[in-house]
Amino acid sequence: MRMRGSPRRPQGWVEWPTLLLAVTIYGGWFALTYWHAAIPGIVLVLAGGWISAWHNSLQHETIHGHPTRSPLVNTLIGWPPINFWLPYEVYYRSHVAHHATRKTTDPFDDPESKYVAREGTVLWWSERVQQTLVGRLVLGPPIVVARTLVEELARLPKEPAQFLRDWVPHLAGVAAIGLWLNRCGLDLGTYLLCFVYPGTSLSLLRSHAEHRSDPDPARRAATVEHGGIFALLYLNNNLHAAHHAKPDLAWYRLPRFHAERRDKVPPGPVYPSYLALFRRFALRPHDELIHPEYRQPTGG
Repeated sequence: MRMRGSPRRPQGWVEWPTLLLAVTIYGGWFALTYWHAAIPGIVLVLAGGWISAWHNSLQHETIHGHPTRSPLVNTLIGWPPINFWLPYEVYYRSHVAHHATRKTTDPFDDPESKYVAREGTVLWWSERVQQTLVGRLVLGPPIVVARTLVEELARLPKEPAQFLRDWVPHLAGVAAIGLWLNRCGLDLGTYLLCFVYPGTSLSLLRSHAEHRSDPDPARRAATVEHGGIFALLYLNNNLHAAHHAKPDLAWYRLPRFHAERRDKVPPGPVYPSYLALFRRFALRPHDELIHPEYRQPTGG
């Protein structure tokens, strides 16, 4: 892991709510893995999925420069690969590029875009089965993992040094977690099914309708007004338009910022809740898969 410039400078050296959150997440993960045998299966799936998705939200906070002034400390807090499949450095660069682009949702400029430029490609097929929310939650986890691995292996011959800097520390962390799981008697298959799969699925729920293409860049990020328990899970990233407006703002300050700007700024897509989101998109696509700039004109 290498030090990097922080995208923000907190007023104090430590943001205690985020630090306490990190202690809670890692403490919960250790407890669930250590005492897994005493926990009913369905409870382990729910709790393991929650803690894994919560950790992904914590990683997102550290990428944005929280909870300390030290980029190294923030990286160390977010780095442990408890979800196994995505190196922290890869996530960091992708997410920074997502916020840096002026062409959010463009499949060539935004690495987190779910749109594609043309039909019939492998990418098109992989996104097509995730267009409905049910498809994304059920089939999304293995698809995003496979895509990440394929893209990373394709990167190896192009930039081998950077690839090794990303993957060697990551694989060392995965090995250390594997040793801990073995000591706890938690087999890899159970961990993948009870922690990694549901955790990735929950994270994909958050991102399903987070962005929608629009000619106005300010309207491309969405808002789920009443996140409920998911607001805690996603660290208020349900207020995604507010997050894009001020990406260096700590998660616990986002609701107030959102309330202050809600009537002053024309909103992007707004959904009342995640239940409403599920009812609307469970079996219907969120949008056309081809990005508007690449759609072929129809009619004569």
